[in-house]
Amino acid sequence: MSVMQMPCGYEPTEHQEQAAFFAQAAYLLTQEQYELLYAIPNGGLRHKKTALDLVAEGVKSGIPDVSFDYPASGYHGLRIEFKRRKKSKTSDEQKRKIELLNKHGYKAVVCYGCDEAIQVLTEYLKGECKHDA
Repeated sequence: MSVMQMPCGYEPTEHQEQAAFFAQAAYLLTQEQYELLYAIPNGGLRHKKTALDLVAEGVKSGIPDVSFDYPASGYHGLRIEFKRRKKSKTSDEQKRKIELLNKHGYKAVVCYGCDEAIQVLTEYLKGECKHDA
């Protein structure tokens, strides 16, 4: 069942929103562009040892969920922090990382749901970035 087919009143999870985004992006982007679009699996519950191993390997909190390493609109790349459509909060560390990425030439934003993320991606590719972080 796609995000668009969810029962009335059902709130899709962040995972469902992000998966729907990647499914739609596969049709929007060229093959080369799609190869440069990927998820950063920083979130989720993990065993304590696994979490410590990942930190030792360079995993950092606050890094946005999706990376698009394709320059457009005058930016080096696009970063998207996914949130559920309702009742989602951006952590202080996420806000700080988004601000830092924007400062250094990336377009980094918080998107509430797949539809908003697709809109941002489309605007980014057309050179029409209007979305605030």
